[in-house]
Amino acid sequence: MPNTSIDNDILTVIHHGGYRTVTGSCHQLDIKPSGLRLLIDCGQYQGDEAREARVHLNGKGIDALILTHAHIDHCGLLPWLLAAGFSGPIYCTEATAALVPLLIDDTLKLQLNMRHGDRQPILERISQLMVYLPYNTWHRLKPKQKGQSATYLRLQPAGHILGSAYVELKLPDERRVVFSGDLGPSNTPLLPDPKPPARADILYLESTYGDKTHQSVATRSQRLEAIIQHSLQDGGAILIPAFSVGRTQELLFDIEQLIYQKQLDNALPIILDSPMAQQVTRQYRHFKKLWSKEANAKLNQHRHPLAFDQCITIDAHSQHQALVNRLKQTGEPAIVVAASGMCQGGRIMNYLTALLPDPRTDIILAGYQAQHTLGRELQQGKKQVWIDNETINVQAQIHTLSGYSAHADQADLVNFVHGIQPPPEQIHLIHGEPDSQRELLECFQNVTK
Repeated sequence: MPNTSIDNDILTVIHHGGYRTVTGSCHQLDIKPSGLRLLIDCGQYQGDEAREARVHLNGKGIDALILTHAHIDHCGLLPWLLAAGFSGPIYCTEATAALVPLLIDDTLKLQLNMRHGDRQPILERISQLMVYLPYNTWHRLKPKQKGQSATYLRLQPAGHILGSAYVELKLPDERRVVFSGDLGPSNTPLLPDPKPPARADILYLESTYGDKTHQSVATRSQRLEAIIQHSLQDGGAILIPAFSVGRTQELLFDIEQLIYQKQLDNALPIILDSPMAQQVTRQYRHFKKLWSKEANAKLNQHRHPLAFDQCITIDAHSQHQALVNRLKQTGEPAIVVAASGMCQGGRIMNYLTALLPDPRTDIILAGYQAQHTLGRELQQGKKQVWIDNETINVQAQIHTLSGYSAHADQADLVNFVHGIQPPPEQIHLIHGEPDSQRELLECFQNVTK
């Protein structure tokens, strides 16, 4: 059921998803009296939240969609919104506009088994509707009612993944409403840190890690190296489930650094077994202008942090299956990065089925694991799991590296809010589980006016 968090004479906000959950973000804003009806994100549910959720909206009644970034839990229901009659502009950054069709195409292929020819018209229609906006530039949204003041939209860097943004809206009464989307953590080496807005009268803030503090981003590569070196002593493969957008690129970036510093054997194969991640990584390289200063410095040194020689890419499914069988039979060392990040599908599942029973195997969970996902079960130490209706014994060693989270932790979220002066009049927590939201809310008791 949708939830309404604010309702007054100017603004009504209805949450169709991503309210007390960490996936399925979809927020409807009815702006009165201009008559504008906006949607911020249109995402699929994942994990335990992955019920048959569709956009129960009259798409014709939505004037515009604003996408904060390209993760499927923020854009995955776009085809269903189109089917419901939506034909308005889709506002996003240029990088998001490049990534969204890749991920939607993958979703339609894997979830609905749609053929290429059936997917193409949907992807073309999405691309036609996209209007990408530069960061830090106000865009006027024309009111539907004549004589009414306009609403203005601005996107700001969120530091979560390539092209991610938080949304600033200047309402007709001059109040500022901010939707954070997903905020990235501070001090990550690949993307710049998000900076808080100068003003936010009403703030809708993600709370994925509102009750946790990540391990230091500054030392995450050392922790990654320590796990890899320990695993290499035991032999066997190192499996890293990682989402194709964001996590994979951060991991490759750090692994290249370890190789460059000669902290990893330059004969150790680094295997990227994800055609989608390969496409996304190419977009990361294309949009180098969005990288941090540290990342661009590596390019100036003629290094290729996302395309180094030791990184082997696997394309065809036959190659993938042959590699799974080989690693199972030989136990030879290798680092394999494959989707999905929560172990809920993708090529990582075949690796897990084959290698979880092997005590030489190491699994590195480098991101959030939603409730009732296989990733969460492994993280909780379950010794038996179900994969494709088969019971799999877990003998592998499981490691968690929270320093690779693409989300801000509690300290980052608090600092983001404290950076808004004067403080927001209202803070609404979204995109988080209830326990996380309760703990984060306690941190803000003295922040609001």
